[in-house]
Amino acid sequence: MIGPSRCLTILGSTGTIGVNTLRVIAAYPGKFTVYALTANRNTALLARQCREFSPRYAVMMDAQDASDLQKQLKTAGLATEVLYGQEALVAVATAPEADTVMAAIVGGAGLVPTLAAASAGKKVLLANKESLVMAGDLFMDAARQSGAAILPIDSEHNAVFQCLPMNAQACFEHKGTAGFEKIVLTASGGPFRNLPVAQFPQVTPAQACSHPNWVMGRKISVDSATLVNKGLELIEASYLFAVPPSQIEVVIHPQSIIHSLVYYRDGSVLAQLGNPDMRTPIAYGLAWPERINAGVDLLDLVRIGQLEFQAPDLVRFPGLALGRSAAEARGASPIVFNAANEVAVAAFLAGQLSFEQIPAIIADTLDRALFPGPGTLSDVLQIDATSRALSTELIVKTVGKSSGIQP
Repeated sequence: MIGPSRCLTILGSTGTIGVNTLRVIAAYPGKFTVYALTANRNTALLARQCREFSPRYAVMMDAQDASDLQKQLKTAGLATEVLYGQEALVAVATAPEADTVMAAIVGGAGLVPTLAAASAGKKVLLANKESLVMAGDLFMDAARQSGAAILPIDSEHNAVFQCLPMNAQACFEHKGTAGFEKIVLTASGGPFRNLPVAQFPQVTPAQACSHPNWVMGRKISVDSATLVNKGLELIEASYLFAVPPSQIEVVIHPQSIIHSLVYYRDGSVLAQLGNPDMRTPIAYGLAWPERINAGVDLLDLVRIGQLEFQAPDLVRFPGLALGRSAAEARGASPIVFNAANEVAVAAFLAGQLSFEQIPAIIADTLDRALFPGPGTLSDVLQIDATSRALSTELIVKTVGKSSGIQP
């Protein structure tokens, strides 16, 4: 059974995580209410969500999109008020009426409202890994000071959380006292696990976005295909569970059944298993410390038959090695790593870069973007902006070199 009714703000309600969050809560009328829904540009889907869940607020990033949405909602006779811009995102993320915030905005764009929710002491369901990648120390300090509960929603970190003998608050306060030796994050290997590296230049965005096990957005799908996603997750895990990168491993597990493992010093290994469906970690976060039916089929081990494991090939997936290096360097390196990847992936999806050039741009940016560690959110945002500009410049030079176009 679920405890008292919970009121949610969903940052990024039209993405995969947001849509699945609404699917879960729709099965429990009266137990969850929606205070606010937010989206980037998808006014059509957000309008449908507003009609079904009747939030008090809906937030778009652009003023014109907000105006279009308000007209649609007015025509439908809804009283939902439409806001726009980052200040509005922060407002709905910190509003006292909402006790829980699903942080599901993809990429660095989710940092400011997610950090604001943590600073406001919310129960934060963290699906925006970039908040910790970019501002790990600032984020965790803010959560400690406010008493926020941070529950990871990424399947790997949610699995680790379930395997650790501690509550949400202790999750980032134990500092190595939980008796474990290492954390193992699993990775499917993506669609190109067995593709010859020589064929990487011919990989198309459609191929890179076709994940064999998970249904995800385009950017995250590309990150999975390059294994940069595991580099980002390694950084996130280091901050979230207060462990050095040396105690975090990545293992290729094509079936995506074991989502993560925790090795204890007495020889025990705890693992969380389940069918690859994001509704499981979402439901766990929504109901924690209780459990509810997520609508996911139970795991049938006999049907699966066997589980495979391989060491990651860092020649095939240099993005993972770059992520580990950034995790070990800390300071500004994770910010640069994330910024360069976001710019490079956007260029790949736009047809401006080839697939194997994504990690090359990240590596070049990391070599050139040398900053002192950030002390404030303003520092983080400045490093992020400068790194994005540098990555863009490097892409222009790369495209010009390969195509004969002068930058």
